[in-house]
Amino acid sequence: MAAYTGGRLVAKMLKAEGVKTIFTLSGLHVAPIYAGCVDEGIALVDTRHEQAAAHAADAYARLTRGVGVAVVTAGPGVTDALTGVANAFAASSPLLLLGGAAPTFNAGRGSLQEIEQVDLFLRITKWADRVPEARLVPAYLAKAFRVALSGRPGPVFLELPFDQLMQEVDEADAPIPEGYRTRARSPGDPIQIEAAAALLEKAERPAVIAGSSIWWDDAAGALAALAERASLPVYLNGAGRGCLPAGHPCFLQQTRKEALAGADVVLIVGTPLDFRLGYGGEETFAKDAKLIQIDIDAAEIGRNRAIAVGLPADSRSALEQLTAALGKTERTGYLAALREKEAAKVAKLAAYASSDQAPLHHFRVARELSAAARRAGDSMFVADGGNFVALAAKIIELSRPGRWLDPGPLGCLGVGAPFAIAAKSLYPERPVFVIQGDGSFGLNGFDFETAVRFKLPMVIVVGNDAAWGQIRLPQVGMFGEDHSPATSLRPTRYDEVVKALGGWGVHVDEPAKLAPALDAALASGQVACVDVALDPNAPMTSGAMGYAL
Repeated sequence: MAAYTGGRLVAKMLKAEGVKTIFTLSGLHVAPIYAGCVDEGIALVDTRHEQAAAHAADAYARLTRGVGVAVVTAGPGVTDALTGVANAFAASSPLLLLGGAAPTFNAGRGSLQEIEQVDLFLRITKWADRVPEARLVPAYLAKAFRVALSGRPGPVFLELPFDQLMQEVDEADAPIPEGYRTRARSPGDPIQIEAAAALLEKAERPAVIAGSSIWWDDAAGALAALAERASLPVYLNGAGRGCLPAGHPCFLQQTRKEALAGADVVLIVGTPLDFRLGYGGEETFAKDAKLIQIDIDAAEIGRNRAIAVGLPADSRSALEQLTAALGKTERTGYLAALREKEAAKVAKLAAYASSDQAPLHHFRVARELSAAARRAGDSMFVADGGNFVALAAKIIELSRPGRWLDPGPLGCLGVGAPFAIAAKSLYPERPVFVIQGDGSFGLNGFDFETAVRFKLPMVIVVGNDAAWGQIRLPQVGMFGEDHSPATSLRPTRYDEVVKALGGWGVHVDEPAKLAPALDAALASGQVACVDVALDPNAPMTSGAMGYAL
C-alpha cells in the first residue's frame, strides 16, 4: 500500500479540486508541498513577494470561478500575504492561503518564524484553522474548498506545520474524499419573484445595477434576456463589467447617477449597498424608490436601506425566474431619453479623449488603449491604480464577460502584475493590458520580472503623473498645495524599469506616438511597458473614488 507525505496529500487534493497552478514564494516550511505538486503535475509560479502570490491566486479564482491557491512560508511569509487575503475577502473571492508553520514538536519554544497565525485571519476569512495531523490533510482541504465556494464565496486559511507536511501516511488512513461539496444553484422564493415581477411591470422608470455575482453565477445571458424582455437600462460594476457588451441596446455606462436618482424601481443584483451606491441613501436613490435586491447572502439584503423585495438567491436563477414571470414590456421613450443623455456625456468626454495636449490627458490615453485592445482581439484588462484607472474606466469598452479585473471594494493597490500573471497563465492566447498608475507600480512592480521569467507577455500602460493623483487633487482642493505633502513622486521612467527586469519599454510624451507605441508593445511578444506622461492636473470626475469596483 502506498504512503504519502502530508505535502503530497495537499497536492493530491488540489489536483482533485481541479487546481492546475499555485502561486508562491519559496520557503522551506512549505517545500514538501512543492515536491508533492511536482509529483501531481501542478504548476508553480513563484513571485517576488507573498502579497503578489495572494493577489495572483485571487485573480485565478475570479477567472476560473473556482478556488485560487497561494502557498507561503511561515511568519513573515504569512503576514506578507495578509493584505491579499483581505482584498479577496472584500471582493468575495475564494482564495485558499496555505501557510507553513514551525514543527509542532517545537511549538512555543521560539522556532524560526514562529508566530500565532490562525488568529490573524479570523476576521478576514470565512474560515481559518490549523491541520492537526497529516492524515487529516484531505479532510481539512475538503472543508476549505467547501467553505470557500459555498454561498457568498470568500477566502480561507489553513496552517500546515512542517512536520505534518513531512510525515508519511498510509493511503488507507488518508483517503482523498469525493462528493465533498454541492454545485446546486439557489433559486428565489416564487412568492417574492412574483412580487418583484409585479413591481418591474408597473415601473415607469426602472433601472438595474448589476455587480460581480453576474460573473460568478454565469448570469450574463440571463441578465441580457431580462433586460431585453422588460426594456431595462442596465449599469454594471465590479466583475459584472462586460457582462453586457458595449453597444447592447440596454447597456449604459455614463448616466448611472441620473438613472438611479430618477428611478421609481431599482433592481440591484449581486452588489451591496455600500459606498459605491451611496449606502442606499437619497444622494443615490430617490426617497420613494422601491428597491428589489438579489443576493446569495440573505444578511446582505436590506443593509443600509429598506427594500421592497428581497431575494436570497443566485443571480442566474433569480434572473431567469424574473424573466419567466414578466410579460414583454416596451419602454422605448424612456430608454431613448437616457440614450440622449448618454450621448451628450460621451460627446463631452470625447473632447478630452481626442485632445492633442501634452502631457496627455487620461481620456486620450484610455481611448487609444481601448482602440489598441480592439485591434488585438479578445483582450483582457487589469486595473491597478487610482485617478488614471478611474478615468480610463469611463472610456474603455468591453465586449465580453470576464475581461476586466480590478481590486474590488477594498481599493487595494499592487494587483497589476500579479493579476496579469494569473490571467496570462490561464489564457495565454489573450492579449492582457495592465492599466497601471505610477504609484501602484511601486507596490508589486518587481513581479513583472516574474512575468518575464515565466514568459508571460503583457502590455503595461503606466499613467505617469509623478503623483498619487487620486489623493493629491482632492487634498490640494481641501488644504491647498502648501498643505498637501506625501502626494508627489519622482517622474520615474517605468519603461526603463521594465527593460531592466528583462522586458521591453518605450516612453510616450506626445499623443500621436501613443497608438504606434501600443501596437509595437503588443507586437514585441514580451512583457512590455508603455510609460505615458500624463497631465498631473487632469480633473477628478465625480465617482472616481469608487471608479469601477
